[in-house]
Amino acid sequence: MAELVKAGKIRHIGLSEVDAALLRRAHAVHPIAAVQSEYSIWSRDPETAVADCLRELGVALVAYSPLGRDFLTGTVDMTSLPPGDACKRLPRFRTTANHVIADAVRALAEDKGVTPAQLALAWVHARSEHLGTPVVPIPGTKRVKWLEQNVAAADIELTADEVATLDGLAAQAVGGRY
Repeated sequence: MAELVKAGKIRHIGLSEVDAALLRRAHAVHPIAAVQSEYSIWSRDPETAVADCLRELGVALVAYSPLGRDFLTGTVDMTSLPPGDACKRLPRFRTTANHVIADAVRALAEDKGVTPAQLALAWVHARSEHLGTPVVPIPGTKRVKWLEQNVAAADIELTADEVATLDGLAAQAVGGRY
């Protein structure tokens, strides 16, 4: 990959779902620009040694599934998903215990006058300061209306109390990511 950068074929190198040791090894060969990892109100795996390494090396975090695979929007209805849908195999989606998390996000979003998706994205944006490195959410978007809402989320400011409330939700998650 470093050869491709030198040849001008690509500008930067990014990695996906790496631990701190692998990031350090790769960065020693050629600077890594970004690490992609699942990161949301209920998926906080990068807040381990990886976050320290990202900060130390100046690497950005690209947060995929910042809406918790849409669960945090409160719009996922497990009974209406097609039989082969991947969410049906994910432990967090196979229990109703996690509905309390989506309900809390929805309630706080209502109080703030934003959508649950916007609130979840605003939380991810706010993590840049907390983690000490840029955090860029990449939500999957199927409709222009949602794209516009997602972009508007970058302008939503959360209070310290709102951040604390959302931070506390991760501990309530039942089941692993996979």
